[in-house]
This record gives sequence, C-alpha cells and structure tokens, in this order.
Amino acid sequence: MRTLPPSSDIAVVGAGAAGLAAAIFIRRFNQDRSVVLLDGAQRPGAKILVSGGSRCNVTNIVVTERDFWGGRPAIIRRVLRAFPVADTVAFFREIGIALHEEANGKLFPDSNRARDVLDALLRESDRAGVTLTPGHRVLGVNQSNGQFTVVTSAGELRADTVVLATGGKSLPKSGSDGAGYEMAKRLGHTIVPTTPALAPLVLSEPSIHAQLSGVSQDVELAVWADGSILVRLAGALLWTHFGISGPVAMNASRHWLRAKLEGREAAISLNFCPGRQFESVDADLQRVAAASPKTMLRTAVAAMLPASVADAMLRQLKIDGELALAHVPRAERRRLSRALVEWPLPVVDSRGYTFAEATAGGVDLGEIDPATMASRVCPGLYCVGEILDVDGRIGGFNFQWAWSSAFVAARALARRTAEAR
Repeated sequence: MRTLPPSSDIAVVGAGAAGLAAAIFIRRFNQDRSVVLLDGAQRPGAKILVSGGSRCNVTNIVVTERDFWGGRPAIIRRVLRAFPVADTVAFFREIGIALHEEANGKLFPDSNRARDVLDALLRESDRAGVTLTPGHRVLGVNQSNGQFTVVTSAGELRADTVVLATGGKSLPKSGSDGAGYEMAKRLGHTIVPTTPALAPLVLSEPSIHAQLSGVSQDVELAVWADGSILVRLAGALLWTHFGISGPVAMNASRHWLRAKLEGREAAISLNFCPGRQFESVDADLQRVAAASPKTMLRTAVAAMLPASVADAMLRQLKIDGELALAHVPRAERRRLSRALVEWPLPVVDSRGYTFAEATAGGVDLGEIDPATMASRVCPGLYCVGEILDVDGRIGGFNFQWAWSSAFVAARALARRTAEAR
C-alpha cells in the first residue's frame, strides 16, 4: 500500500472512471499541481472491469442530453459538449485503446477486454504523475479556513481542492456504497433521493417469465404512473427466472422506481408488437383468418413473436391455440389483440443496487456550476461522475458523462491555477 502523503494540492476521492479521468486530465493541464487519487479498494476500477459484460462499453457513437434522465438537460448538454464523443475516442486512442462500433452505436475496445481499458487508465495516471493510493478508504471530508482535511482509514490528508468522484450506490461490491453522498451533504449539498437505475426487474406470479427464462425478444415497454404513461421504451427484453432483464427492462427500471419513490401508483405494460396499436394487430388477425381460415391461432401468433412466448401467452390467457382462426370468437380475438399490445407485467421490485448498473438521484445539479463542475455551496469542492443527479440509458452514456464531467473539472482547475498566478 502506497504511503499517504501529508498534503496535496488536489485530492480526488474515488478511482473509478470519473476519478481516474479527472486525475489524468488535471495533471495533463497543469503538472505543477500535485494530485492524490484515493480509493478504498486495493485494486481500484472494479466497476470498469465488470461493465459491458466485462468488455467495457466506453461510450456511444452519438451522445446527447436526451440520452439521460434526472438532473437538468441544459446542464448535461453543456458538460457533454465540452468533451464530446470524438474527444473521448481520441483520448483512448492516445492511451493505447482503439474503439470499434457495435449495435446501437456502442463503442467497445478492439480487444473486447475491460481489463485493457482499466490498465490503460492506470498506466496513464502513473505516467501523468498522479499519486494513486489504493487501500485508503475515505471516511470523511472536512473544510476549515479554506482548506480540506480528507480523513482516510490510513491517516489524514490536507488539500486545497477536493474532487468527489465516489460514484453512487450501484454494484456495491465494486466499492460504490453511497459514502460520497454523505460527504457532499456534510459540505452543504442537497442530495436528491436515490434509487437503483439500469436494474433488472422482479415479477410476481402468476406470470410467464419463469417458463421463458433465457428467451430474448424485441418489445416496447410503457411505464405508467397514476394511470398515465410516463415513457415508452423500445429494445431487447430478456426473460429470466426472476422476471425481466435486457436493455429495455433496465432502462425502464429507473422510471418505475422513481414513480414508486414519489408515492405514485406505478406499473409497466409490454407491447409484443413494438410501434403497433390494438386496431392494427386485430386487423392483421382478421386478415389472416379471411385469407387462411384453417390457420391455427397458435401459428398466427407465433408469426408475430417467438413460438415459446406465443404458447406461454395463450396458456396464461386460457385461449385454445389449436383453434382455427375462423373459429375464434370475436371477443377472444380482441382480448388476444389487446394482450399483444398491452400485456401487464406484475413488477414488484428491481433487483436493487447489487445488480444495478447506475444510480438515479445524487448531488443536485443546480448546486454545481456546469462550466467548471465546482460546487456553488462549498468553495474548492468539485463533483464529477455518478455522484451527481444524472443517469443515462444503457449503451455507454454513463461512461461518457464520467469522461466529460471529469474533463470540465480538470480544465476549470487549470484555469483557476493560471488566474491565481
């Protein structure tokens, strides 16, 4: 374990994506300022290692404020524009990580190894002169007379500036336990209540999920609150033994959880025919019945979605799939058509922070200067990454927020140093 120095110009708390990037950028901009990067883990960067199926979805080919929820869109837009995707790609190329594009614009390292991404960031932080101190869990941050005291498990560090990059509460085994929220709160910040985001959803019985475990299909989900649709989301859904996962379910989780947090009546319905409505689906079934009256109902439904899902649906609805279409009563056909576009999902919970890939809520963005990531309530404090009330959809967007917010903070600190001379 590296010895903790007694003082540093800048202390960066948290050696995840945002913390590593911030430390690197700060040293790149101004090598006259010392930077200590603190992390409680003996081997920092665990969240990077498990991200993207251990391949690390570094960013996305197109990232805008519309890819994020929570926070304030104008602030998010300003931060993203300061360090856009092209700059991210160039930065990683500089440190030896070439990226390639995959489905839905996701950018992964050519090696398809998250380990290579983390190793490159660690090498660059060392090359830039960052003092990384793993195994130093930060227990608190205090400020007195304009100077910070960072209290760690291995002693105290004095610093003129502190950058909080502690992450949120997601994947707590990686070290993200929400401790940064308490630090920010003690320094005067408002914490928007948090919930998991990008988390699988748990369904209750009766449901079709258990018999379909492992089946994936493209669907559309509607998240409801108090009888009105909050958002519609399309994408791949994965049926599991506990409920649903996959990109569309994980994106929907934050909206359902936020509605529950607000005390609203939350629900999710599934459209097996994305983009289509009841009248269109019902008309299709009638056309098939007219053209091929002997076609079995099961066959007609299986033409729209995976056969196993069709069978499970019909069983749940107690509709005989062996019936010829021409013999299906009108009321039964319409009930099926309605179910195909508005299947109720009995969501009872998410799988929590343990399985969530992000956290919704955090430090109120209104208390952060978007031009600098500096605190408006605590001079000398900066916040970057997931600790802030910003959460993006699945696809590399949360990593881009980490890189962009880290860059903005580092650039601001360089300007502040230049102005002080």
